Amino acid sequence: MARKKPDAIDQVLEKALEVMDDSKYQIYEISESARNEQTSLNKELQQVLDEIASVIGKVDKLEVDFRQARVRLTEVSRDFKRYNEQDIKSAYETATQIQGELIVFREKEVNLKYRRDDLQKRIRNVERTIERAEVVVSQMNVVLEYLSGNLDQVTRILESAKNRQMIGLKIILAQEEERKRIAREIHDGLAQSLANLILRSEIAERLMDKGEYDVVREEVADLKAQVRLGLEEVRKMIFNLRPMALDDLGLVPTLRKFAQDFEEKHHIRTSFEVVGKEARLPSPMEVAIYRFVQEAFSNILKHSGATYVFVELAYEPSWVKILVHDNGKGFNVDLVQAKVPEGSFGLVGMKERVELLEGVFDIQSDSNAGTKLMMSVPVNDEKEGSDPNNGAF
Repeated sequence: MARKKPDAIDQVLEKALEVMDDSKYQIYEISESARNEQTSLNKELQQVLDEIASVIGKVDKLEVDFRQARVRLTEVSRDFKRYNEQDIKSAYETATQIQGELIVFREKEVNLKYRRDDLQKRIRNVERTIERAEVVVSQMNVVLEYLSGNLDQVTRILESAKNRQMIGLKIILAQEEERKRIAREIHDGLAQSLANLILRSEIAERLMDKGEYDVVREEVADLKAQVRLGLEEVRKMIFNLRPMALDDLGLVPTLRKFAQDFEEKHHIRTSFEVVGKEARLPSPMEVAIYRFVQEAFSNILKHSGATYVFVELAYEPSWVKILVHDNGKGFNVDLVQAKVPEGSFGLVGMKERVELLEGVFDIQSDSNAGTKLMMSVPVNDEKEGSDPNNGAF
């Protein structure tokens, strides 16, 4: 097949850059429109919250007035010597009027709370739209920056289609996605919870000023429950970024707990075994091994259809080895290694991580025969002349 002339490739790239640049500004407009809607909805929500607080105060006052009116009605109804029929009628009409107002304001409170919940839901939907637009723009910026560099270098990349260049781009995109994911978790989870806590605490302060201590007590109990939920979300985020158990307990307890949680959550039978004498490893190495297992389990869950996963961690004098074996549908290893399809980026990333530790990565798999992922990492200077394939695996 005849090669394209560099000028033709340059024209294709320039056209692609032009289209992507135009698309980026269109996405900016969508994002800006969503932000304006978000601002409007937030203002409306604040108005509704203020109105709710006012209505709650009115309901509380009407409830006190209604109790007093009922006491008055009972009093005039029993003492016929002191009160005449006109007094009884007046007391009855007053109680009825207050009761009617109380019903109306209670209904208004319910409707306002329903409106508040609807506005909060709409705000969350708009925020997700903004976040998706930001993710797309971020990805497009990465690609535009990548393609806008030295066109001669881009031409060589397109002509050779080297896997490492493609992986490099995907790694950048993956990093951007991870940053957006963390920001989204903080915004949707912790930030929303804190904002809600502030609003609820303001309402509690107003109720306290009015002496409604029973209602305040219930509000404080709800606030405590929300704080507990927020704390749990923070702990989950911290664990996803870096499991603290690695520092406190070590690699083996952390992997054992990870396997147990995986089995309970996804109902896939999981076994974890340790061979050799357990020892603490350098912190970066323990993190790398944990991430290797985490990525392996993620691939199993997404692609293998497995019902059983076996994990073995082997400690040897010069090497630490980890084996992850599943009974899933498997795949053609030669096909995966010959090219980098979209679904195999996780495996390639695992190999890159192992090679950074000067380790050895191996895959054994075939259609309907399950998959074995093996990682061997040197742990001391005696690795020279030793063979990582001898031993447990």
